[in-house]
Amino acid sequence: MQQLISKISNFISFDSIPVMGLADYVEILIIAFLVYEVMLWIKDTRAWSLMRGIVIILVFVLLAYLFQMTTILWLVRNGLNVLLMALLIIFQPELRRALDFLGRKNFFASIFAFNSSSVTERFSDKTMNEIIKACYEMGRARTGALIVMRQRDPLTEYVRTGIEVDAVVTSQLLINIFEHNTPLHDGAVIIEGDRVVSATCYLPLSDNMELSKELGTRHRAGVGISEATDSLTIIVSEETGRVSIAQGGALLRNVTQDVLRDELIKLQNKTITDRKIGKKGRAAK
Repeated sequence: MQQLISKISNFISFDSIPVMGLADYVEILIIAFLVYEVMLWIKDTRAWSLMRGIVIILVFVLLAYLFQMTTILWLVRNGLNVLLMALLIIFQPELRRALDFLGRKNFFASIFAFNSSSVTERFSDKTMNEIIKACYEMGRARTGALIVMRQRDPLTEYVRTGIEVDAVVTSQLLINIFEHNTPLHDGAVIIEGDRVVSATCYLPLSDNMELSKELGTRHRAGVGISEATDSLTIIVSEETGRVSIAQGGALLRNVTQDVLRDELIKLQNKTITDRKIGKKGRAAK
């Protein structure tokens, strides 16, 4: 016990603390920020339970080091490389999404905002009304639908998997596309702005194990594209006629017209911004 106390005392001794300069403080801030972002990502993934398991293992490894348990330390040293490679393979989808999440963050826009006035509306009120009308008409008719609304991230790789349409968004067009036994009904429709750019598009399926088992391929594809991009996806169930929304990897089921309208208004971003250097102007409708 005396040996253990001595090791701990030497470990936390203030005499061993090095002198720190400005670069060291900056380095600590950078590492703290990266750790914070990683923890935010881990909290909403299956890696959270893994992290708790790793912490427990590290505690046992620390005890093994303090008490000089050579067999356990040998196993840790020789198995560490294999364990790291296994973790990279198992959690490859989560790591890809984490890097994508980090890449989407705009760290400097709120600080360095230059003078500009621009209309940032992504689609018109008419387009929004036509989409809402089509979704609930298809729901009443039990017609399945999958509509992807682009936000900032490009959807080119998914557009290429479908058939080019390039037509103005109307409720009748969307209903005709998803009508049973029509050439374009299978797959997703991708909308950019006020136009339907492509139909019968293939989307990545979500591997989220927390999704309800009663959800079919259409809902998993809707969640999958929302995990890979910042788009908003509207899903109309063929079995129940209910309308759901997928965004940011989350699925909001059985939404009303008012809820769908609110989400589309957020996506629409209908504001005129007047920005000045170092200070954001108030958004004016």
